[in-house]
Amino acid sequence: MFGNIFKNKLILITGHTGFKGSWLSLWLNKLGASVVGLSESVPTKPSNFQVCKIGDLVKPDYRIDLNNFEEVYKVFQSHDFDFVFHLGAQALVRPSYKDPRNTFLTNSVGTINILEALNRLNPKTVAIMITSDKAYDNVEWLYGYRETDSLGGKDPYSASKGMAELAIKSYFHSFFNNNQSNTSLAVTRAGNVIGGGDWAMDRIIPDCMNAWSRNDSVKLRSPNATRPWQHVLEPLSGYLNLASRLYLDNNLNGEAFNFGPSSDSSFSVLQLINEMSKYWDKVSWVDASDPTNLHEAGLLKLNCDKALQILNWKQTLDFEETVMYTVDWYKNFYEGNSDMLRYTELQIDQFVEVASKKRINWAIE
Repeated sequence: MFGNIFKNKLILITGHTGFKGSWLSLWLNKLGASVVGLSESVPTKPSNFQVCKIGDLVKPDYRIDLNNFEEVYKVFQSHDFDFVFHLGAQALVRPSYKDPRNTFLTNSVGTINILEALNRLNPKTVAIMITSDKAYDNVEWLYGYRETDSLGGKDPYSASKGMAELAIKSYFHSFFNNNQSNTSLAVTRAGNVIGGGDWAMDRIIPDCMNAWSRNDSVKLRSPNATRPWQHVLEPLSGYLNLASRLYLDNNLNGEAFNFGPSSDSSFSVLQLINEMSKYWDKVSWVDASDPTNLHEAGLLKLNCDKALQILNWKQTLDFEETVMYTVDWYKNFYEGNSDMLRYTELQIDQFVEVASKKRINWAIE
């Protein structure tokens, strides 16, 4: 699995205190990497970062605003990173309406600050820039978006991710696409990630777990909205796969990749709730369709043929397995499991084992 590419490597993860960043920190630690973290704060309470005590595994653990270039630059000056995974962001659609300025700054200028630090220092580094499926100009067509489709978005969050993509493209062609640059980078887009340890507001899984753990009904804003749900470990396996390939083959420099489930794997919020009810007692919900009419996509899916053809990457878990892994994690937490770090590591091990049994390429190399 990824060989020994990450073993003994120094790796920076921005947004390491977030949902995906904390899982990635743990996985890279298991692969023998030394992980350095950079985040402004721990975004939720509780959080996977705190519950699994991931701060004990990440050294140094910097608390820095991505918009502060001087502080970001000092981190890069202090370390010679072999890999950078940039996940730091304001990552939610609805909060972007409440604070659009901060969303635009963090997601665009924050990304530019990472790129500028790499450009000034020119380290021998592989940088994986994580944006979002919402970076695409979503017209809610029925087929999945390809990496060459138009970028942009109606809401502040989606537009900010489109802006980040433009900055990445500009920096690549202006500074990193030449023989003098030691930095190789690639862009990834994924969305609708679920799994244990997510407590972000206005997200369906945290909303359900918070409500059901108190024997309350969950309020569904968009019960008929359809999403291609995937477990958090799916895109992370893609990020790691891409980083390892880019480390070995600079021909992938500047490329973008989608990571998501197959195009026929979309399910509605109601179907998700019904599947979750198989693993959680006393499930109840009420229709609370959003009266504010804030724009949020009803249909959005990705075409991941490029990842399959070039990286031999595809999803590991089917919809039922994805839901089972997710609900089981929260059951362990709410039932008082005293070692959620070990349980989370166990889920990573199980995920790799399933991928290996299904003969998925990245897990059997």
